[in-house]
Amino acid sequence: MKDNEKKVSRRDFMNQMGVAAGAAAVAGAAGAVVAPQVAEAAKPKGKIPSKPFKTGHITFLTGPAAILADQSLKGHILAAEEINAAGGLLGKRKIETIQADEAAGTDANVKEVRRMKLQENVELFTGVISSGNTPAIGPVCEELGMLTMFTDGCTDFLFDVAVPEPHYIFRITAIQSSDGVSAAVGSAREWPEVRKIAHIHPDYSYGRNALEHYTLAMEKFLPGIETVSVGWPKLGTTDFTPHLTKALSAKPDLLCTACWGGDYVALYKQALRYGVFDKMKWAATLSHGTPPHAVGKDHPEGTLAGVHANFYFTFPEKGKWPIKDRFVEAFKKRWGEFPGMSAEGAYVGLNMVRIAIEKANQLVGGWPDDDAIISMLEGLGYDGPAGYYYIRPDNHQGYKDATSGFSKNYAEYPFSAWDLDKVVTIPVRNITAPPNWPKPGKGHNDSTATANWIKTTWPSMSG
Repeated sequence: MKDNEKKVSRRDFMNQMGVAAGAAAVAGAAGAVVAPQVAEAAKPKGKIPSKPFKTGHITFLTGPAAILADQSLKGHILAAEEINAAGGLLGKRKIETIQADEAAGTDANVKEVRRMKLQENVELFTGVISSGNTPAIGPVCEELGMLTMFTDGCTDFLFDVAVPEPHYIFRITAIQSSDGVSAAVGSAREWPEVRKIAHIHPDYSYGRNALEHYTLAMEKFLPGIETVSVGWPKLGTTDFTPHLTKALSAKPDLLCTACWGGDYVALYKQALRYGVFDKMKWAATLSHGTPPHAVGKDHPEGTLAGVHANFYFTFPEKGKWPIKDRFVEAFKKRWGEFPGMSAEGAYVGLNMVRIAIEKANQLVGGWPDDDAIISMLEGLGYDGPAGYYYIRPDNHQGYKDATSGFSKNYAEYPFSAWDLDKVVTIPVRNITAPPNWPKPGKGHNDSTATANWIKTTWPSMSG
């Protein structure tokens, strides 16, 4: 028997993974240092031009996806306004942003990226929500030599296959595989009795990856589980009746969904009418990743309420992580609403570029070229609202510890929120393939490096 085939208890393995919940999770997040504010940067060296620094930002501004995605632009704008209020990048270059609607479709988005670079002379491209778009846009940004910070579009495929050796492009959001695996960790920890699982996922790369990584991890945690139903609604679906009735007829113990934005809101409200929540457990990878106000008080308590393993505005509780408190307060003051994960990702992404520019300036003087900025982004650490971020030099992917929660209603909020006594956190290194793990086509044919790593290294569990 191979080492990874030895039976271990589920509890012991989760302890080895560093899984924490409730008070332990909050305590783990409490001991960090507050990041310096923009105004505390070192004095710039050399001559800095006053020409505005143009950025391009694409996200969904219309359609059902905009419920989640328009906060990406708001987070970007908030960061830009704070930087500009301190004088701009290196105290002199004010940020200007050109925006476009991701709902125009992949081909139109690719054309817009080219236009931004070639006609508008954009120096930094940011944004993108859909996993169906980053693999198309990423290679184009590399071709154009366009410094890029994707703030979502989380698919592993981007850096595993589409751009396996990136130079100009980076991404700050949690990678898709960590999203699916963290949802499985929360599900198996909360409901170890589950055996039959139904799925409803959007019919494109994010949904396909969510099904695969969630199932792969659940099969390790709960040997003998069975997938009894799978529904594939198109992105933008408004009627989930056929998918819900199919799932109900299979009589599962749990239903898992990766629907998001307006799609998720429509799904859960229709599920209420069918009594789904009375008949099975419910695990959603992105239910509470939308802006908090989008998920109503009618959302059932006790469901796994994922945020794409990223950020929720109440966690940790106020006073435990001042960086988060400051961001939430500033966002609420600027936009009149609480921030969701897309807002936080865009805010962090632009600030990490700012810090890389400041560090590069201290080394080379004057305005640093893209290669100097890139060298500072590689391996950069940052204390952000969701915790500590790190950009791995080998794949330009941002990493931070993964988190998921469970829904609960609080009197102070007119919407469903997280139960702070049940938040689950996991060190990202324990649910993500390590640096230089073989990518698809390099010794294995699994869809992602993480999928192969789980199959190769995770033990089977005995309960």
